[in-house]
Amino acid sequence: MSEATPTGRPISRRTFIAAAGAAGAGFMLYAMLPGGERVALAEIPGGTLPPADVPKFVTPLLVPPVMPRAGTVNRKGGKPADYYEISVRQFAQQILPAGLPATTVWGYGAIASESKKGLLIHNAPSLTIESKWGRPVRVRWINDLVDADGNALPHLLPVDPTLHWANPPGGDAGRDTRPVFTGDTPGRYTGPVPLVTHLHGAVGVGDESDGYAEAWFLPDAADIPAGYATEGTWYDFFAGKAAASFGASWGPGFAEFEYPNDQRESTLWYHDHALGMTRLNVYAGPAGFFIVRGGPDGEKAVLDARNGATAVLPSPAPMEGDKFPPNKTYLEIPIVVQDRSFNDDGSLFYPDTREFFDEIVGPYIPAGEFSPIWQPEFFGNMLMVNGNTWPFHQVEQRRYRLRFLNGCQSRFLILDFNAIPGVEVWQIGNEGGFLAAPVNLTTDNGSRMLLGLAERADVIVDFTNVPVGAYVLGNVGPDEPFGGGVPDLDFPKADPDSTGQVMSFVVGPALAADTTTPPQYLVLPPIAPLPAESVVRPLALIEKMAEGHNEEGDVYEGPVEALLGDIQSGVWIDRVWADPVTENPAVGATEVWEFVNTTGDAHPMHVHEVVFEVVNREGLVLDGGEVAQPVQPDGNVRPPEPWETGFKDTVIAYPGEVTRVRATFVNPGQYVWHCHIVEHEDNEMMRPYRIGPEQPGQPA
Repeated sequence: MSEATPTGRPISRRTFIAAAGAAGAGFMLYAMLPGGERVALAEIPGGTLPPADVPKFVTPLLVPPVMPRAGTVNRKGGKPADYYEISVRQFAQQILPAGLPATTVWGYGAIASESKKGLLIHNAPSLTIESKWGRPVRVRWINDLVDADGNALPHLLPVDPTLHWANPPGGDAGRDTRPVFTGDTPGRYTGPVPLVTHLHGAVGVGDESDGYAEAWFLPDAADIPAGYATEGTWYDFFAGKAAASFGASWGPGFAEFEYPNDQRESTLWYHDHALGMTRLNVYAGPAGFFIVRGGPDGEKAVLDARNGATAVLPSPAPMEGDKFPPNKTYLEIPIVVQDRSFNDDGSLFYPDTREFFDEIVGPYIPAGEFSPIWQPEFFGNMLMVNGNTWPFHQVEQRRYRLRFLNGCQSRFLILDFNAIPGVEVWQIGNEGGFLAAPVNLTTDNGSRMLLGLAERADVIVDFTNVPVGAYVLGNVGPDEPFGGGVPDLDFPKADPDSTGQVMSFVVGPALAADTTTPPQYLVLPPIAPLPAESVVRPLALIEKMAEGHNEEGDVYEGPVEALLGDIQSGVWIDRVWADPVTENPAVGATEVWEFVNTTGDAHPMHVHEVVFEVVNREGLVLDGGEVAQPVQPDGNVRPPEPWETGFKDTVIAYPGEVTRVRATFVNPGQYVWHCHIVEHEDNEMMRPYRIGPEQPGQPA
């Protein structure tokens, strides 16, 4: 969100829509009234529990403890690996403040610990996996979504079976397909739930350990219906690779993945990635931080410019074996912000009809093109931080290191520190580790920090000069699809009484001298640039629209799919998940991928297996209000934002622009790239890509 000059900021969604007219309206909520007039629809709130009925800043912030290791694995001819056994279970958690009902959620948790101090607890979000650079981590991921009798639990949320999804009822022949329906519109799927875990940001991981969307598996339940597929199309192939590569064994209800941890020190996170169900599975709770520490680009390589010595960053962070609740003060804290809606019984609310999004009640599949339950985007009406709505955290007048993650569904966050007088905020890292240099967000960006979906920001927040008192961290991102620009100029800010508030910091006097290095003196590890590219690969972000109607018969235009495509001779070609691979970098090749955004939304684009450099962004020529074909850049080139230096794994692609990233593809195998608005990736805005040749025996 570049605010330095009006001409320097990205093209806003409003500006693009105004230029594009009716045909380029994107995922905005529009009605086509009789006579052809287009009007925006009012946003519909969430569940039966109003945000105003939920007290704010009464629950202490949970600082996620560290996940206990189950042991150590001695690997043949290689380094030992830290070994974990982690399951997903269903349980009740107090997400809303005490006095309101608990919420049934899913979450990860360890089921074994080599130490008696290990915390064998499940939570949403889960415990943090702390890993060391150069020391592999192996995890047995277990789908334990069963009841006390060992029978499969149904999903907490409405599963739309008309998407291209994991589809266990399709059996081995029909799994991982978009089913064909005749007759009546199908209802929600209520069978056993497929899961597969993706470590977001992991680099150099074998494809068998990446959490490929078609490598899901059902729980080892006693009542799996006859004829159901119990694993995804790629599960058996990857099980064989895991056995051959690192001696792992997979079985009913589980898989073992291995992560090499030879990337730059960075903040990763793990979450479910099952085909066509990621939005629901993650919303139900399973997610957690994974931190890689050490190596040549780690904390010990950060210097103090005043004396050349190793800098001192705020610490400690939680460590394995710490007491819980903790008996020490943490100065380094991971913070995930998520949006949710609730019902008055405490249950999670997620819409069970397409009507919620834009009042469209048909024609639904199979009579028309609209999926009956899928939401093109979803905005919860409450914000949740580390698993609690609107918590507070007590801090001293000193510096803290906060690792932020946007874990929302469709919501772009613009965290706003302006209500905290005297605070100073410096960003020192993003998804791929430390930046090229610290960025003073207070002076250079108005004390605001933009976070797209799945983006992370490693920041130093200095409370030294903040008066004693309680202050609210705000959010001025929109309660609607985002397309860039400046709050109140290009889009309305979030509701100041609900989603415009994130959490409270209660500032007290410092209890000891702050010996950490002031951020302006930090010299971050140098960043070696990637080699020059040998291929430039133009790719398209597309939307598919159709006409539907509301209960009164008024005609609406609405999205039915979000799509990706490749561009040939300047013309984009729509692709869906089932189409053959079109992106196939050679092993070791460096390529520039050009994300050409033809839609009215910004899209946070994530490429598995690699980190990349953000090269630049450039405007696109419009023709009759739409992105022109053949695609033509307009010459208005913008460099990366200061907080986009170094390496990233997720980048914001703004409407009406091409966003260019450079990556080197080292590890052969089958991976994916997708938009991280999870409602989009679940309905065709995800594509497989392959590094190197097809593998012998891989699924068709």
